[in-house]
Amino acid sequence: MIYFLGFLIVGLMAMVLISLLRGLNAFRQSMDAGTDSDPGTGATELQLLQNRMMWSRIKYQALAILVIGISLAFARH
Repeated sequence: MIYFLGFLIVGLMAMVLISLLRGLNAFRQSMDAGTDSDPGTGATELQLLQNRMMWSRIKYQALAILVIGISLAFARH
């Protein structure tokens, strides 16, 4: 069980890193294209992508904390 949880935590850490890098890339692209947009038109597609990547990163981090908590609970027995 501990090996499975270890594999799961490594996978979740990879997903956190991937969503962080995708969000930073979208942020960089939106900063490059930010001078062209009209301020009153709402969020651009890149800003929406940033937001989705931020929320996915938060979800993966929460799941990683949960897995660590479960593995600590199993380690006590």
